[in-house]
Amino acid sequence: MSKNGTIRAGMGGWTFEPWETSFYPDKLPKAKQLNYASRQVPTIEVNGTYYSSFKEPTFVKWANESPDGFVFSLKGNRFVTNRRVLGEAGESMMRFLDSGVAALGEKLGPILWQFAPTKRFDPDDFEAFLKLLPQKQDGVALRHALEVRHDSFVTPTFPELVRKYGAAIVYADHAAYPDIADVTGDFVYARLQTGKDDNPDCYEPARLDQWADRVKSWAAGKEPADLPKADTDTTAPEKPRDVFVYFITEGKVRAPFGAQALMKRVNPDR
Repeated sequence: MSKNGTIRAGMGGWTFEPWETSFYPDKLPKAKQLNYASRQVPTIEVNGTYYSSFKEPTFVKWANESPDGFVFSLKGNRFVTNRRVLGEAGESMMRFLDSGVAALGEKLGPILWQFAPTKRFDPDDFEAFLKLLPQKQDGVALRHALEVRHDSFVTPTFPELVRKYGAAIVYADHAAYPDIADVTGDFVYARLQTGKDDNPDCYEPARLDQWADRVKSWAAGKEPADLPKADTDTTAPEKPRDVFVYFITEGKVRAPFGAQALMKRVNPDR
């Protein structure tokens, strides 16, 4: 067994107008952007699946345009998570998962379920949602990541509940959202959202060094000691874990370079 899980750092999407001059080669056709981007970073988080419905041929196309070993994380559709009663999301969830996401095969990374900042923690309601999460779709294993954005989730009951169902709590480096670094699943998912466009690598070098240490700690099966947890009395089992890190939101113009800079720090020989 490997001593460490696989570390992948990327950004949100591949279509962003400022990247046409800052990231992509001059005059690269839009149709070639995924082909290029997927060879510069090992993973991309797809935001479009949150707002729109896609069909299987689109997922097949993405898989064919990206190289072996590349992974797409898909944001779950908003009709699943933006509701008062989460336990009633089953039909919308299956509509999203049945849309063809399994066509990505080995290139399907975690499904990111993002909840509104106004959504408060209700243990019964949230467990009803967790019970809906399938382990497989059309024979392809699924991994589920949960990004909550209300302070009411900062309670030991939340990670205890998520751990029961094997999902991962997203660690959000964000100016307003709660910091919850409890490791609850067999992978780790982090969204780094406090970068700046005037930093060449999105985050300052010292912060990238700090994040590289944290990411390597996660991959080795440990929990970074400098990140806050909701349940300080529980330590996750020490075992290798794959780690997904995305540079999102603030500093988006430089996000691809942040991902590349982080990858160089965690894999200096590559």
